[in-house]
Amino acid sequence: MTLFDLTGRTALVTGSSRGIGMALARGLLEAGARVVVHGRDRSSAEEAASTLHRSTGGETRVATFDVTDPSAIEGGLVEIEQHWGGIDVLVNNVGMQRRSPFLEATKADWDDLVATNLTSAFLVGQQVGRGMAARGSGKIINIGSVQSQLARPGVTPYSATKGGIVMLTKGMCADLAPYGIQTNAIAPGYFSTELTAALVADEQFTAWVADRTPAGRWGRVDDMLGAVVFFASAASDFVNGQVLYVDGGMTAVV
Repeated sequence: MTLFDLTGRTALVTGSSRGIGMALARGLLEAGARVVVHGRDRSSAEEAASTLHRSTGGETRVATFDVTDPSAIEGGLVEIEQHWGGIDVLVNNVGMQRRSPFLEATKADWDDLVATNLTSAFLVGQQVGRGMAARGSGKIINIGSVQSQLARPGVTPYSATKGGIVMLTKGMCADLAPYGIQTNAIAPGYFSTELTAALVADEQFTAWVADRTPAGRWGRVDDMLGAVVFFASAASDFVNGQVLYVDGGMTAVV
């Protein structure tokens, strides 16, 4: 099981002050990594980091830089490196959702979704990747979605950004593998979190999720932990450019 041991590794998980991101941070901490908890709001990020430290005993720090601003990213990474050295594991998790019919979607919504869901992974991945390349090793994990492969009405811009994550992951693999860096993606299905509480409470939608998913239920955040530890650890040293759908089988069936 030493293949999955992350002791001594430093991980940055963007958008990890709540939801799936916080669960991913917890999984990395439980595997032995020290984790930078990232969010837009410092108080929320600090509360999450404190909660994670108490529950796992692992080392945590907090970062609140803007993942769409190259200068802010650079400053945030410098601060992390001053305290903990280089980042060994990057999880590009930060994301947002806005729902509207395609014909009513605004350019502002499109721009915000692309910047937050896709451009941020490019910018943070590029800057962290430079340090990894200099050291000759690293793990980058991009978070996609079942909508990286499947579409639904009302979320076309979101689906486009998550489809982009797949090709960004493959492109990063092509460019970064020669430096000893593995870049892979995890694509969650429908997960029950505070962000999806309204959908979970919608009996008709929950019935659709249960019927459409072979596992017959919403995902639970703990269902993501094995995937992130695998991609962050030596167990995946010869796995690169891949997308792992953690979706209860949704993308496997029609």
